[in-house]
Amino acid sequence: MWEPQQPSVRMVTRLLLLTSVLLSTLFTSVTLTLEPSNAVSQGTNVTVRCQALVSSSGFLNREYTIYKDNTMVYTKNITTTEDLIYSLRMARVANTGKYKCKVKIQGKERSSNSEKLTVTGLQTPVLSVDKRVFSEGEEVTIWCKAPEESGTIVFYFYKDSKDLYEEMVNANHVKTKLQFSKAGNYRLHCDYRVILLPDSIQSNASNNVVVTVKELFITPVISVRPHGSMIIEGDNLDISCSVSGDLQNSSGLKVHLSKGPNLLSTGQSKANHSMTAWAKHSGEFECSLEIGDVFKQAKENVTITELFSQPVLTMYPTEVFERENITFTCKSSNYSSDRISASDVKYTIYKDNHTLTQGSSNGIYFVPVVVWNPSGIYSCKADAREIYKYSAKLPVQAKVLVSKPEITVIGRVIVGQPFQVRCHSDRGSLPIEYTLFKKYSEVNLITVQQPHHQAIFPITIQHYSDMQDYQCKAQNNPKVYALVSNKLNTTVIVPLSNPGLTVLPDLLEVVEGIEMYLICGVEGSPPVTFKWYRRGNVQPLFTTTSSKSSASHQIKEVGNEHSGTYYCEAINNANVVQSQPVTIDVKMAMWKKGLIVACCLLVVAVLVLACVLCYNSKRGRETYSPPATQAFAGV
Repeated sequence: MWEPQQPSVRMVTRLLLLTSVLLSTLFTSVTLTLEPSNAVSQGTNVTVRCQALVSSSGFLNREYTIYKDNTMVYTKNITTTEDLIYSLRMARVANTGKYKCKVKIQGKERSSNSEKLTVTGLQTPVLSVDKRVFSEGEEVTIWCKAPEESGTIVFYFYKDSKDLYEEMVNANHVKTKLQFSKAGNYRLHCDYRVILLPDSIQSNASNNVVVTVKELFITPVISVRPHGSMIIEGDNLDISCSVSGDLQNSSGLKVHLSKGPNLLSTGQSKANHSMTAWAKHSGEFECSLEIGDVFKQAKENVTITELFSQPVLTMYPTEVFERENITFTCKSSNYSSDRISASDVKYTIYKDNHTLTQGSSNGIYFVPVVVWNPSGIYSCKADAREIYKYSAKLPVQAKVLVSKPEITVIGRVIVGQPFQVRCHSDRGSLPIEYTLFKKYSEVNLITVQQPHHQAIFPITIQHYSDMQDYQCKAQNNPKVYALVSNKLNTTVIVPLSNPGLTVLPDLLEVVEGIEMYLICGVEGSPPVTFKWYRRGNVQPLFTTTSSKSSASHQIKEVGNEHSGTYYCEAINNANVVQSQPVTIDVKMAMWKKGLIVACCLLVVAVLVLACVLCYNSKRGRETYSPPATQAFAGV
């Protein structure tokens, strides 16, 4: 019996390849068109056509998606080659936007270009109300409709062409309930805007509807007791707020009694408030009624006369220093003579909220001298017949007397050159007057007004001893003597002068082989730096610093090479000076001179001896010559 064989993997692969070849496609492009045109008027039937240009060997599944402003609005799968049709029946302004089509075939996607559809014209809205005559505060229902429109719409309601109400909905109508708080005839209408981000399109105005609002015949009434203008502090003040009129249809009625932002009392049909009258309560009281959105108000101006005026705290003297007598006075300048006398007003004085004097009738307080520092916050209170009033706060800052000043030098002091001195006191309230003196004669005056300012005086002295002639004084209270500083005392630098170079031994005694000292001396303030130079040399021969006015440079075993012209230079913190040059001629040593003389004498002696010997030799020959006979005999 024959049994069918199972297909192998190779056979399945070949079959799939064959199917792929048979259903191969060429997906070229996608086109979207708007029919009858891209711009139409409202109510036109619009067709959005999506066409995919595809070449294939069989039927393929095509997935179409329509987008409006990048939001998907329609999708459909088809297997035929027909175009996708998306219909917009009775197109409205809300259909305005950019449309695009995307097609997906066998995993491949193609998109069309965007086409903008513009729909013009909006339906005129219709306004209606459930009643045209109603009372103040009564609710009325209002509709605004545009039944043919769609999308996101904002409806606007107007009363006598002024904004009344608005609401955004995703519908073509809106319903709301409103109340009118004032009687009269009003013309109502509405319009709307269709939101097309980022823009919106406004409709025409609706029909007008005239409504009549009838007045509620109730009014607020305010009464004040006692009556009249002669209400004085301390009197009992009764104020009531009530309603006058027809209260039959007054459900929800409320009355409020207030003064400015302060609510004093509230009730259903009446509100009362009682209090002790104070001058600060003077002003306008309001009686208000509310029923729904209806609001009515009555006002009454109340004037309350002061029983006595607010006290004023004064100080004498107005400016004080530590440990000085001070007098504080607390007084009310006016009082109601019909109710009280001046002696009925009692005064209390406080310092930093602590009582200094209790219930004084004259309101005067003396601060004794023993109080070192009277600084603080002072105030006072006046009271009579349970009415009390406080004065304004009086801050007192007692001034500090200036301390003994100190006079100091800024920088270095050099005779003959300008420098600065500072006069300063560690303690003392500003302003402080600083005066510079020289031998008790005023030189200059500076008044320091600000903490960061200083009293700095320019000075020039001609002799170092002039320093102690200067003093300064400081004063910040004309009733107290000024304090004087110590005398100015500091190191004074005297410029160098009269430089000189001295040679030891004397110039006539400078001979070879001896020790020679070049001494440089000046007048002026040490320390002094001395430098010795030999003309022709840029670098000094020797440099030293001394706390004395002179220094020396030693040359051991002077030789002929040390002959030349020398000078010295002296330097201190004030200046540089140079001596006059000195020419040194090193003479030959005495032993050399003696040796030369001895040699010369020896030479002379040898010459003399030679001459003598020569002479004697010559004379001897002449004296001892033999006779002629002997001469011949010898022959």
